[in-house]
Parts: sequence; structure tokens; C-alpha cells
Amino acid sequence: MDLLTTLKISSSGIAAQKKRMAAISSNIANAQTTKTAEGGPYRKKEVVFGSEPARESFSEILEGELDAQAESVHATEVISTDKPPILKYEPNHPDANDQGYVAYPNINVMEEMANMISASRAYEANINVMNTTKGMAMKALEIGNN
Repeated sequence: MDLLTTLKISSSGIAAQKKRMAAISSNIANAQTTKTAEGGPYRKKEVVFGSEPARESFSEILEGELDAQAESVHATEVISTDKPPILKYEPNHPDANDQGYVAYPNINVMEEMANMISASRAYEANINVMNTTKGMAMKALEIGNN
């Protein structure tokens, strides 16, 4: 695998984790949102990842088997979960139903924080790969100049 392919794969991972982090941040920020523009409580967002070959052009495809297993990641879509809302008895709340229950989003903030740490670590790992790859390229250039 060449250095450019490594950088492409790492950059795709960074972009995917950035989108995941945005969805997690939105979930945490709206954990108490009882009414949205669509009606009802906020629904938790999740990012769906997919993979694709890390080759873009026809010439890259013809390069051979060395890069055949290399795949990049991308966020295919952001979906809203179908988890039912959590009902809490708060008869004085402006969004309470006739029985006095308020529908809150089914979001576990602790779980979202754990997901945020995971996304952050994956982001950092991809940054480290890019920095290491850059360092290897610089060393190769230094060797070539000597």
C-alpha cells in the first residue's frame, strides 16, 4: 500500500468520525427536548458507516492485489432511532399530555459520552496514522537526498 492510499483511508476515517461526533453532540444537547418542529420529542441520531474500495480511478484499480483489500470508510447516512420516548409524570409541564405525562427523548447521556470518547479516540488514531505517514514520507525524501 502506498503512502497516498494510507492518507486517503485515514482522512476518510477522520471525516466519518467528525460526522459521528456531530450526531452525538446533537443527541446530548437535545436529551431534554420535548418538542421539535416535526412534533413530539427529539429522536436520537445515529450515523451509519459503510466501506468502499480505497481506489478512485481506473489506473488505481489496475495497480494490483496489494491495495485490493484497502477500504475507506464513509458515513452513508444519519438515521433517527425508533426507540419509544420515556414518559415522565409532570402534570405542570407545558408539553404534558391529558394524563400529565411528558414524552422525553430516549437518550442515555452516559452512553452518549462513552460514544463521544470512542469517536474521539478513533479520530486521534487516524490523525496519528496521518502524522506517521507524513513522517515516513519526509524520511524517505531525506534518504533520497543523501
